[in-house]
Amino acid sequence: MPSPKLFGVEIPFVEHLGFELLKMEGGESILQFEPKHEHMNSFRVAHGGAIMTLLDVTLATAARSVDLETGVVTIEMKTSFMQPCQGLLTAKGRLMHRTKSMAFTEGTVYDAAGRACAHATGTFKYVKRAAPTAPGNTISTD
Repeated sequence: MPSPKLFGVEIPFVEHLGFELLKMEGGESILQFEPKHEHMNSFRVAHGGAIMTLLDVTLATAARSVDLETGVVTIEMKTSFMQPCQGLLTAKGRLMHRTKSMAFTEGTVYDAAGRACAHATGTFKYVKRAAPTAPGNTISTD
């Protein structure tokens, strides 16, 4: 049974990873993530792919926070890893600028001690959601 649509939509992969949404309003977002054993790399710290996914969702959530009826798709994202991400992680995202069709965002992941461990910038395209009766989950990026 899927969990409540905390992000305004069901996102099965996010539910699988266990991200928790704490804030999504006014161009800002905050998510928390406690990596489990299956999220680790060979050094026993959070895998970069899990951290990049956390940042992608955090940036997208910040972009969507100003219009919950519109979806976003990632156009590009740049991530910098500054130190290992360990323990309870908090990701904070911010919508820096938007146009009618694009969102420009940034976000940082902090460890339990409040140290920045990863940072990303991203560009997202706003897209209309398909009607609930539409076949599949078609996204038009035109």
